[in-house]
Order: sequence, then C-alpha cells, then structure tokens
Amino acid sequence: MLLRERLRALYPGASGRTIKGWLEAGRVSVDGRVVRRGDVVVTDGARVTLGEPPAQFPSSLHLVHEDDDLLVVDKPAGLLTIATERERDRTAYRMLREYVHALPGRVRLFIVHRLDRETSGLLVFAKSPEAKRRLQAQFEARTVERGYVAVVDGRVAASGGTLGGLLHEDRARRVRPGRGPGAREAITRYRVLERRRGSTVLELTLETGRRGQIRAQLAALGHPITGDRAYGSRRDPIRRLCLHATRLGFTSPRGGRMAFESRIPGEFRRA
Repeated sequence: MLLRERLRALYPGASGRTIKGWLEAGRVSVDGRVVRRGDVVVTDGARVTLGEPPAQFPSSLHLVHEDDDLLVVDKPAGLLTIATERERDRTAYRMLREYVHALPGRVRLFIVHRLDRETSGLLVFAKSPEAKRRLQAQFEARTVERGYVAVVDGRVAASGGTLGGLLHEDRARRVRPGRGPGAREAITRYRVLERRRGSTVLELTLETGRRGQIRAQLAALGHPITGDRAYGSRRDPIRRLCLHATRLGFTSPRGGRMAFESRIPGEFRRA
C-alpha cells in the first residue's frame, strides 16, 4: 500500500491536499522516520504517525542561523529587541521566545545584546544560560566583531577616524558625550564608503557597545545619522533611521569562530 493511501485510511476526513501538506511539512513518520513522499510503499505492519505542526518562524524576522546553542536573526527597523514599559508584546524577543517554546525539548531563549528599535540588522540570542554566559563574556571582553553601515547628514571630510570619549545618560535617558553619572568609555571606528551631495555613507566598527553609542558620537561629530531627529538630523528621506548592523562575529559557545553578514538595505541608496 502507498503511504498516501494509508493516510487516507487512517484519516478519512482529510482531503488529498491536506495529506500532501502533512507530507511536505515533515509531519508524517513511518516507523519513526520522517517521510515526505506519498508514493512510498509501506507494509501492513509499518507504524505510520502524524506529528505536530512544525514551529513557525516569525514572519517579521529573517532567520540567519540557528543551532542548538543560539539564534541569529536580521531585525527590521521599528521593532524593539526586548519589552519596555510602553511596549511589551511586539518585540523580537517575545516573537522568538514563542517560536523556540514550540520546538522539541523545552527550549528557552535568552537575551545576549540589543539593537535600538530604529536600528535594523543582526542580533544573536542564546538558547541556554551557559550559551548566554559565554556570548556575553565575549561582548564584555570586546572580542565580538560588530560592524554597521550608516548614512549621515552632510559630507564627512576625513576618510576615516576614531570616535572616542565618555558617554553618559541624562535624566531623560538621552545618551550624551561627556562626564556625568555612570559615564563610560565608548570607542567607534569609521571609514567613508561613499560621499553624496548631502550625505555620506559610513562603515562603522564598535570597539565598545554602549547604548546609543553610534548615534550620540556621530551627532557630536556634526554628522547625525540621517533620519535621527532625536540627535539633530534635518533629513528623513526614507522615513527611518539609516543605521544597519551588517556584521556580527564571535566564538561559538562550543568553540570555533562564527561570522554573519547582512546586506545594506536597498532603501539606503535613496537616503
């Protein structure tokens, strides 16, 4: 008997299209092995089972890499990494947590680092406390490779340089250069990729990873990120902050170097 015929006998209420969908989704097993073709011959004694639907990856995110220890995703602009007092439901963390909870083995999800709501690009999440600890230790030791591309207002004169100094948060939680309560060192290296009539495209590498670091330092340089009205930008041609996390590199929790790339958003060409 063919597998599709056995399934019709087992589930008489299922249509041919439904059975085809089960097979394509990998829900049908024969003697414990997933079979995706309905024309496979099965013996009378074979054990045919229908498993649960596979976990659906959230459509708002792009999956870059997944293994037993971590998830790397490409986050769109406008989506929070984790919840705030004003927004608790629509976050990358909550979407991914629901996804991993549906996976076999009671998988959990842990925050490793963040991107601002307005920033798009690469994020890594851990699937265990140990993976989180190992990854965050690398962020603290400054061994994680973090690359960005930004479009900034005006024409940057130097071909490259280093932005350094202290950053602190004011009472409104605005990140500013200079000394203040909790001030910490922040270092960003930049290189000009392209100069346009009213803007410049920069490649940026983080030596430190302070909240709002790139935005505050570029504004202090006199070239706020295009679309960043909070830091003085007077241009918003594509109705978003023109900052994208393009590269993320680190050592896997199990050893071995891993590096991921994300393309510069095509809309940046209009900024």
